[in-house]
Amino acid sequence: YMSNIIIKKIWNLKDFQTTPEHIFKSRRQALQNLAGGSIALAGLTSFPSSVFGNANSFYPPVSNTLYKVNREITEEKLATTYTNFYEFGSSKNIWRRAALLKTKPWMLTIDGLVKKPVTIDISDLLKKVGGIEERVYRFRCVEAWSMTVPWSGFALKNILSFVEPKASAKFLRFETFFDPDVAPGQKQNWYPWPYVEGITIDEAKNDLSFLATGIYGKELPNQNGAPLRLVLPWKYGFKSIKSIVKISFVDKKPQGMWERIAPLEYGFWANVNPNVPHPRWSQSTEQQLGVDNRVPTMIYNGYGSEVASMYKTLQPTLKNSLFR
Repeated sequence: YMSNIIIKKIWNLKDFQTTPEHIFKSRRQALQNLAGGSIALAGLTSFPSSVFGNANSFYPPVSNTLYKVNREITEEKLATTYTNFYEFGSSKNIWRRAALLKTKPWMLTIDGLVKKPVTIDISDLLKKVGGIEERVYRFRCVEAWSMTVPWSGFALKNILSFVEPKASAKFLRFETFFDPDVAPGQKQNWYPWPYVEGITIDEAKNDLSFLATGIYGKELPNQNGAPLRLVLPWKYGFKSIKSIVKISFVDKKPQGMWERIAPLEYGFWANVNPNVPHPRWSQSTEQQLGVDNRVPTMIYNGYGSEVASMYKTLQPTLKNSLFR
């Protein structure tokens, strides 16, 4: 349960230091230059390729320079070993366990209030939406830690163009896989599996909403949500559902798993707001992975100019829930 989480400062270890953005981008450019050869990813990590992904025709992706941040890129090894994925356990260090999940082939169903429902393999979907790009986003967890990472993927709104939502579709409901034989956390029946999350169709149309298939110029490792996860950089991380198998267009607001368990703590909107504390801890500051000092939390995680207009009609006085 979320109240039992103990956040260990593993970033204090000397080998978990942040990488300056210009160094990461130089590395990414080198990967692009080597993409045609088998040595493109050789020696980049000491972890097994089955855990951290292999290259394919989409990688390394071209960087979309419209999406930049004023923070240093988080060290790859840290960002890919300090993760929440309750399907595989409640600790952060679940990457070995998550390696058991088979992500190829992986079928995605898109249904509900759409004109063109479809069930499609992820590799075919990437061809339909025109491939992938790289975006650097800030990521803020509700537990008050954060990181800055280069995601690979495509804009969520491309899905809308593909399936053509009906006028009655007001929300998107996302659902992750369910396989207790592979994911031991799903044997814990006090959680309402499978993991579900939802957003409005206006949020889905926003340019920032992103479906990620990779990270650090490579395919997503399982523990980060392979092969397809949602990334909403202005919201707390629990909204960015991992390992998606189904996207349904619906007319009623979906209830996410954490909202269902603790509705006074994990609201539907979950927009990053330093002025609205979690009932059990402050959200005014955050701990960046790999950085010793805490930093102030920014409203909407620093993306207010892109998203704030969507929330003007929300009641400003809502309490005890991460609504704003």
